[in-house]
Amino acid sequence: MTTGTQIIRTQGLGRDFTVRDGVRRRTVTAVDDLDIGIDAGEAVGYIGANGAGKSTTIKMLCGILVPTRGEVTTCGLRPVADRRRLARQVGVVFGQRTQLWWDLPVRESFRILAAIHALGATRETERTDELVERLELADFLSTPVRQLSLGQRMRAEFAAALLHDPAILFLDEPTIGLDAPSKLAVRDFVRRLNREQGVTVLLTTHDMHDVEALA
Repeated sequence: MTTGTQIIRTQGLGRDFTVRDGVRRRTVTAVDDLDIGIDAGEAVGYIGANGAGKSTTIKMLCGILVPTRGEVTTCGLRPVADRRRLARQVGVVFGQRTQLWWDLPVRESFRILAAIHALGATRETERTDELVERLELADFLSTPVRQLSLGQRMRAEFAAALLHDPAILFLDEPTIGLDAPSKLAVRDFVRRLNREQGVTVLLTTHDMHDVEALA
């Protein structure tokens, strides 16, 4: 999408969950009546305390969760109905979850993800080499994910999310638990990704330093 084109739009978006309270069930509203409009090429901070519904929103925008009510389009697609097509347009980094295979070397995770996205051998090599250089992954490409430090794993997570060259990158608390140097490195990388390559970024966080640096 070109800059200025609306890449995310929601209207009256909401999501409820049913939870047990002893023997009774009650409804908890995680997201209620949310209207968002984000243009392609923007970097937007989505701010809120723990439990405010930030991750739930991201999951609805990606098609992982079905909204209880309202409308949503991402990259011009309906996230749930068009989830397979949308997966080729979005990258997601969850700070507390991994999309890498825990017992496999980092390089093998990239190969599996490249196959899932049907990149082809030439494109896989080009993108992997590019991301390895930009994120300085060469020293631990052959290391199993479980043996990586948190900072190393998050750099590998970014590469995994960007391997298929998505138009939009969702970042859900991407710097949580990172030390100061690692946080600065992540912020610098995301800033350059947005400003130099035009990748749309939606950042959920309660860290105002992340917001000041990126959004």
